[in-house]
Amino acid sequence: MKVKHLFPAFILCFSLFANAQNVAKNANLPLKEGPIDEQFEFILKNSNKYKNYKVVKRDWIEKLQKNVADSINAIQKDLSTEVEKVATQQIEIEKLKTDLATVNQKIEDLYTEKDSISLLGLQLSKGNYQTLMWGIIGVLAILWLFFTYRFKASNTITKEAKAKLAETEHEFEEHRKRALEREQQVRRKLQDEINKNKNNTAK
Repeated sequence: MKVKHLFPAFILCFSLFANAQNVAKNANLPLKEGPIDEQFEFILKNSNKYKNYKVVKRDWIEKLQKNVADSINAIQKDLSTEVEKVATQQIEIEKLKTDLATVNQKIEDLYTEKDSISLLGLQLSKGNYQTLMWGIIGVLAILWLFFTYRFKASNTITKEAKAKLAETEHEFEEHRKRALEREQQVRRKLQDEINKNKNNTAK
């Protein structure tokens, strides 16, 4: 009967002794360096239990706090560096956009210059230039037709005037001939009368 009561007591003492050794052993463990989640895992794994609580060494908490602060500072520093990089890259991107816009404008100017023709200092597109040239050709054609018509009309009038002049000259020549014939007839009659008068006087 006494042996039965001694056995559980022996087991309890052995457990307390083992736990005490584990506590002493864990108390001397240093907090490992590494990721924060591994440090938390280390503390949870190696801390002593008291009922539903964990008994954590103060130097572990202080070390963890320092490590967390260092990690936050490092993250903030990295974040600041990345922000600066992003700002620098943004400036470079804006510069590249400006350069690209300049290049595109130059290309557009080249295309415009290629597709345009300079006339009297004015840049005209090929379409407008062709329209202008065809317009000039059309105006010249109209002027040519107009002056051709005027020339033909003037030529016709000139021919008619020449014909009328020739007809007038012919009529004048005929009139002159008739007048000369009448004059000759009158002279002959006058001479005949003179001769008659002379003959009558002689008798």
